[in-house]
Amino acid sequence: MSLLLEIPLFLLIALYSYLEAFIKLFIPVKRKSVTGEIVLITGAGHGLGRAMAYEFAKHRSRLVLWDINKQGVEETAAECRRLGATAHAFVVDCSNKEEIYCTAEKVKEEIGDVSILMNNAGVIAPTDLLSTEDCEIQKMFEVNILAHYWTSKAFLPTMMRNNRGHVVTVASAGGHIVAPFLVTYCSTKFAAVGFHKALTQELITLKKNGVQTSCICPMFINSGFVKNPSSRLMPPLEPEEVAKKVMEGILANKRMIFVPPLLKVSVMLDRFLPARAVAALWRLNELKFDAVVGYKDKEK
Repeated sequence: MSLLLEIPLFLLIALYSYLEAFIKLFIPVKRKSVTGEIVLITGAGHGLGRAMAYEFAKHRSRLVLWDINKQGVEETAAECRRLGATAHAFVVDCSNKEEIYCTAEKVKEEIGDVSILMNNAGVIAPTDLLSTEDCEIQKMFEVNILAHYWTSKAFLPTMMRNNRGHVVTVASAGGHIVAPFLVTYCSTKFAAVGFHKALTQELITLKKNGVQTSCICPMFINSGFVKNPSSRLMPPLEPEEVAKKVMEGILANKRMIFVPPLLKVSVMLDRFLPARAVAALWRLNELKFDAVVGYKDKEK
């Protein structure tokens, strides 16, 4: 098709897409069932991972829970069983590629093929870049993004073969907008958002439209992940509140899930406002959290 024909076609598709999105605001979204699905959640021993495990348990999914904390992941599994779901707990260090692959084979042999993969495990070190230890930088990249590759390579082939499944990438508001003293963390979350978008496009290109993808981008959560977070415009949320919103998005096969929804507006403003206006917006928001700032200007 010639370019002269493709440009009007593109404009028609864009117009149709906006119209469809507007109409869907008034039509209830059809939600899928996750009952009986084998759901693997990394970082399930606390925080959002634990709250998501409880949400899936309420839907009678079959839970496979990974965490480096043995006590935490076993407590999560026990509560999931109390809620009426089957749950299997595994102690896994998501910074270790070999451990991920080894445990993935064990899961497939003993439990079955994972149909919903939720890459949730994450680590953070709130400090200025020059004071961040090299090992901390490496660890954040290993857990926050590289682990997504290893788990996906382990479980995605079966989903693609069946043209059925769901890959959930837990990123962050820090994957779209940045904050000081979180340089490495934000870098890993930008990578996670990019991983989600590229994987989505690759699955579409390979005509594996039955394999769904979702990217979760929450603001600060009161889970102890970051100490004493506060914000004027978007106060920290409780894990249970975020988990309910995330579950709604997963059941509706939403590609990008912002929690709270106001975050989407902030992301758009960050993209389109002049730099001075963006700086003023973040001063207005007054985002705060505990950080260790060890840098000192040696020239002074």
